[in-house]
Amino acid sequence: MTDQIAGIVFDAYGTLLDVYAVEARLEALFPAKGRALATRWRDKQIEYSRLRTMSGHYADFWEITGDALDYACEFEKAALTAAARDELMRIYERLPAHPEVPAALAALHAKGLRLAVLSNGNEAMLHKALTAAGIAPLFAHVLSVERVRKFKTAPEAYQLAPDAFGAPVQNLVFVSSNGWDAAGAAWFGYRAFWINRAQAPLERLGVAPEGIGRTMDDLVGFVAP
Repeated sequence: MTDQIAGIVFDAYGTLLDVYAVEARLEALFPAKGRALATRWRDKQIEYSRLRTMSGHYADFWEITGDALDYACEFEKAALTAAARDELMRIYERLPAHPEVPAALAALHAKGLRLAVLSNGNEAMLHKALTAAGIAPLFAHVLSVERVRKFKTAPEAYQLAPDAFGAPVQNLVFVSSNGWDAAGAAWFGYRAFWINRAQAPLERLGVAPEGIGRTMDDLVGFVAP
């Protein structure tokens, strides 16, 4: 299949980078509340990105991430100091890659496949996080939706990768661990691959990804069997 693929496009947060790596620090700061805070922080972060796109009130992902953290802490009645807030936000700049990600990316790169990131994260966040995870050199393109000031699943966001590769969308594989993102990419015309880390059910959106796996290793088998 590799000769039919112009590039592979990855979501960053959740797909390459472990967004729940903040849970341990949240638990240390707020005992017995770490998991609830991590989950609500992530859910509210995604919700705010959608609401702002639908309503035409863009704010970059760093601001949204901070707003979501503030909301989560107030909801869970966790007293967030300025110092703790700054510390937690900085963790987002150095989220670790999921364990299998570096080797899987290297394997795809070694097969001559061109790789890209297409993320809701702003460019500064992505540069710091991908560099800290040690995977930045593997990507031909790092694309942020801040260029179009609309978050996924807006068509303008998904168009960034075909434009960068100079290739038809149907010749690109889009990879996400978020079921809604894989669905949005499939709607747009990508060959979508869902890394279903949470073993969640398919979204009820009338569309399905072309491939489904549990980890990035399954993606390698999908594109280069």
